[in-house]
Amino acid sequence: MKQKLYTTEEKICILREVDGGKAIIEVCKERNFSEQTFHRWKREFGMMDISEAKRLKELEKENTELKKMLADAMIENLRAVCGFGDRSRRARSSGRHVLAEGWDGCVPGRRPDRT
Repeated sequence: MKQKLYTTEEKICILREVDGGKAIIEVCKERNFSEQTFHRWKREFGMMDISEAKRLKELEKENTELKKMLADAMIENLRAVCGFGDRSRRARSSGRHVLAEGWDGCVPGRRPDRT
């Protein structure tokens, strides 16, 4: 049986129905989900309002974008420190990616060996 995916707003509305006086079992049977699911939603969303849930979703999205930006900046920094410019190419060697040009043994946090 395919499960229905409830939006965050729908989950909060269902939690508020129980706060309004309906029995948990009754709401679960009407909506066709288990009591365990209800209690998981209650633990996750608790006394959150719909506006707070929307703000939480926005913050999570912004956080994801910031993490991607940080990862990109760290990669660019590594390239600059290790001397990987636009010249670097990726070559395949035995199924693993290896930098063909520009590799001088640079490892983050260590100085490259200059012999």
